Formats: sequence, C-alpha cells, structure tokens
Amino acid sequence: MRKKAKKVDPWSEAIDHGWREARSHTAFRHLRCGSRPLDAGAPSDIWAYISGEVIYYHPRHRAEASEWAWVFAHCLLHAGFGHLDPRTTAAGNIERADRNQDQRPPHPAYRAACCAVVDQYLVTMKIGRRPLEFPLPPGISDEHETAARWRETTVPDSCRRDDPPDFLIGEAEVAKDLDHPRHFAAGLAAAARDALATAGGEHTEHGLRPRRSWDAALGWFVSSYPLLGALAAGMTLVADVDLARTWDIAIAAVNAEAGEIYINPLAGLNDEQWRFVLAHEMLHAALRHGERTGARDPHLFNIACDYVVNGWLVEMDVGQMPEGLLHDPELKGCSAEEVYDKIATDLRRQRKLATLRGRGLGDVLGEPLPRPGKPGRYVDLDEYYRNALVTGLAYHLAGGRGTVPAALEQAIRALDQPPLPWDAQLARWFDEHVPTVDKRRSYARASRRQASTPDIPRPAWTRPEENVRLPTFGVVLDTSGSMDVTLLGKALGAIASYATARDVPRARVVYCDAAAYDAGYLPVEEIARGVRVRGRGGTVLQPGIRMLERAEDFPVDGPILVITDGQCEALRIRREHAFLVPAGASLPFRPRGPVFRIR
Repeated sequence: MRKKAKKVDPWSEAIDHGWREARSHTAFRHLRCGSRPLDAGAPSDIWAYISGEVIYYHPRHRAEASEWAWVFAHCLLHAGFGHLDPRTTAAGNIERADRNQDQRPPHPAYRAACCAVVDQYLVTMKIGRRPLEFPLPPGISDEHETAARWRETTVPDSCRRDDPPDFLIGEAEVAKDLDHPRHFAAGLAAAARDALATAGGEHTEHGLRPRRSWDAALGWFVSSYPLLGALAAGMTLVADVDLARTWDIAIAAVNAEAGEIYINPLAGLNDEQWRFVLAHEMLHAALRHGERTGARDPHLFNIACDYVVNGWLVEMDVGQMPEGLLHDPELKGCSAEEVYDKIATDLRRQRKLATLRGRGLGDVLGEPLPRPGKPGRYVDLDEYYRNALVTGLAYHLAGGRGTVPAALEQAIRALDQPPLPWDAQLARWFDEHVPTVDKRRSYARASRRQASTPDIPRPAWTRPEENVRLPTFGVVLDTSGSMDVTLLGKALGAIASYATARDVPRARVVYCDAAAYDAGYLPVEEIARGVRVRGRGGTVLQPGIRMLERAEDFPVDGPILVITDGQCEALRIRREHAFLVPAGASLPFRPRGPVFRIR
C-alpha cells in the first residue's frame, strides 16, 4: 500500500521563504542569528521578537513570504543597530520584567523610537513587503534623543506599538560576546563592495567577469574619486578588439549620446594610465565638447579640448598620462575656445597631432558606434551629465579630496546654470542682427499728451522718412506634412512679437515643401495672426534659401530664420542665419548658425 504524501503547510513554507529572503541579503550574512518557533499557545498578536541571537516567531500567524521577510529583517536590524545591547541604551530605557530575569523589555518610548529608525532604514533596503498593520512612521534622526523627548511628552499614535515588544535587551556580558553591530558593519561593507563592483562593471547578467585593468580603473573612480564617481557609475565600457580595429581606435574614444567609452584592449596600458584615459573621455562627454564645436573645425576643436583636459588631469594628479598625449603647461588656464584660436593658425602641423583615437582622428565621436546588444538611453543627457559633475564636485570639495583646477570648477559650475529659454535666445539674436529704427523728437507734429500740462505742446517721437531703408529679415518656413501645427504657432508668434518690439514693419516669408513659394513681404501683424500655408508636400528648403539670397529687393545683410522640424536636406546658407527646431530634434548636418529649440 502506497504511503500518502505528507501535506505541506503553505503558511510554514511562507515563513521559511521569508527567513531565507531576509538572511540572503548581504548586510545580514555576518549576523549570528537563528530562528525558532514559539509555542502554539503563545498570544496571537505576536509576530516575532529577537532575544540574544534567536528570533522567535509565531508559527500560526498567517502571512505571505514577503511579509515574513520584512518582519525578520526588522528584527535583524534591531540586532545590527545595537538595540539589544544595554551599553548603547540611555538611562531609564529599560524596565524589569518578571517573566525573564536575563532579558528585559525596553521602555515603550525607546522601543517606539527604535522601531521607527529600523522601519525607515528597511524601506531603503527594499526587503519584502511591510504588513498593513505596521504603518510607516515619520522620519526621525536619532532613536536616543527621540526616546528622551517622547518619555517627557508622549509617543505619537503612528509610532505606538502594543505589547509584547519585538526585541528584548540582554545583559552586558552576553551582549559583549555577541557584538551584533560589529558583524552588521561587516555585512554593510560587503554590500557596499558588491554595489561598487556592479557599478564598476564587474558584475554582469552572466555573473562575475574577470577583472581587467580598465575595469579596475573605472571602479576606482566610483569608490575613491567622488568628482567623477557618479559619472563613472553611468558610463559603459566597450572593450572590443574588432570594433577598435574597424574604427581605428588606438586607445579610446567616447560618445556622449550613448554614454559609452570605446577602448582598445590591446593598448597595453597599466591601471594608472587607464585611470587617466577614462577620466579624459568622461570629461569630454560630460562637458559636451562634441556639441560645443559649432562652426569650428571638429578635429582641431577636439585637439584643443585634449590640451585643456590633459592639463586638468595632470594638475589633479589623476592616474598617469600615457606617452604621446597632448599637453602644454603654457596653456594652463586657457579655455578650449582660446586654445583653438591659438592652434588654428598652423593647420598642417596641428592635423598631425594625435588624440587617444589616433593621428588625424578625433576621440569625441559624433554618434554611437554600431555594436550588437547596444542598449538605448532614455534620459536627458544634459541633465544627467550636469547632475553627475555638480554632485561629484560638491562631494569632492566637502570630502577634502584635493584641489580642483579653477578652470574645471568654473566649467562645472557653468553647467549648473540653467540655459536661457529659446524665446530669450531668439530675442538676443534679434537684438544682434536686426537693427532698431532710430526715433527722434520733432515739433512737426506736436504732442499734448502730458496730463499735468495739456495746453503745452511738446515734441513727439517720429520715425524716419519713407526713403530710409527699414530693417527686415527673411523667414524660410518648412510647410511639409511632418511639421507640427503647435511648432508653427509658437515660432511665428515669437517672430512677430520680437519684430514688433524692434519696429520691423514687414518680413519676407518663403514657404517650402516640395517647392518654394515666395509670399513676399508680410506685415508682422499678419504673421502674428497666422499665415496661409501652401503646399504641405515633401521637404526641400535649399530653393527657398537660394530665392531669398538672390532676391533683388531683399537686403544683402538681411538675416534669415529657418523654421523646420529637422527632416530636411543639408543646407548651405551664405549669410547670417539661425534655426528654429522642436526640442529633441536634430539637424542632419552641422549647423553654422545658432539653433533655437522650441519647448
């Protein structure tokens, strides 16, 4: 006769799973604590309590495994925080109990304060799920000061716990032998090392990978160099020999958009040299050197940035600079733009200089390199790099980790300043390129608008005669089917308002989609009310720009505003110009004029 299979109690399984989940956390692995069930006749309102090195739990309490994990972690934290040790408690925090001469329950105020501190910390550890009958207490900083204050007043209802207590305070000799706080500190140190190893790239989804020199260098920034620690934690190292060979990467290159540093594993650098190389590339990305190029030669501007960044790293003594990199002590304190102006006079010699990528190549890449399994980034890059550098600088200075070059600190603090909104930038562009009409006072048409003396005529403001050329500008408007109506409304409204403020009576408007349509000079009031759009076909903007540049009735020095969503061909504009594009859009070419992003 076959024996019946033994039934498994699901509630006992939940207790076992909860205990294993709590004990599996790295912070608790060094605590010498076990678990033991209470008698079945114990009061039903008991979940668990810790005494010495044993957590007693009620076996008949019905709860899920995640709730038991939270309860066991709560008791373990009492031990780790030293709440069981009478040497760490303030006077008056202990009350005698007749049930156990060796174990004493804590004072209700002290117990409530300790539980509040434990619950706050447990939220950050994210172990299990808090049972509904234990509300989250308000934040407190220190359990001893809070307990002393609550003994004089009263314990808040949100922190009040009914008897029995969830931890008992033992004798001093027993607590000295157990020393739970020391073991808990060892667990926390191990958890911190694991977190740093993960941030440094040692832990992958396939387990622990071999520690290489560049991994050690990146982990050093996370653990020991706060200025670049937050930045290093968010960067990805791509060490691929084939990728480096395909793209001619001698040592390293970086792409800020993907947050990736591409390194050549065959470069043969030691740990100190890799620290220098990684710091070099991280500063390239965080300071957005690729986006700051503007109308300059990209390779020469990359070289100028290399001179500046290498000077900072040598001054801060970060790692060891590999041989052959660009460094000139005479350029100390110069910005990248100033260095560019100095080196741009001898293009033949400067093009032979080598970056970390190699001779004649820039190590600041314009776009991510194609590779299998490449993850996407869905964050605001400017905000990410700005927060990483600003936070790192604050920790670096507060921790006394050494001085930071004044130029680097100035560059980081400049990132912390919010950029001007697009409409303010557009207004500044109007001030610079659209001259105002000079007014003058004249008695030809007297003014009697002063209320105090209405009978006394005064000179009125008059505009120039009609034969004086009035300021104007051109607008090339992308009217293809991909253009957003909201974008058109914001752009045209801003243009009309600033033109009115600068006394510009008319603007030359050209619509462009599959063909160019010259609308002629339109009054700014009509532009403000909305324009009549023709076409709505494909996108071809170059004919419209050429139409304005060749128009006989359009001033030679008249600036041009191009309003587009970025889905256009490469443009060549020979006069002063600017672009209005939606936020997040990019142009398929390197613009030579300013780009205002409409939000």
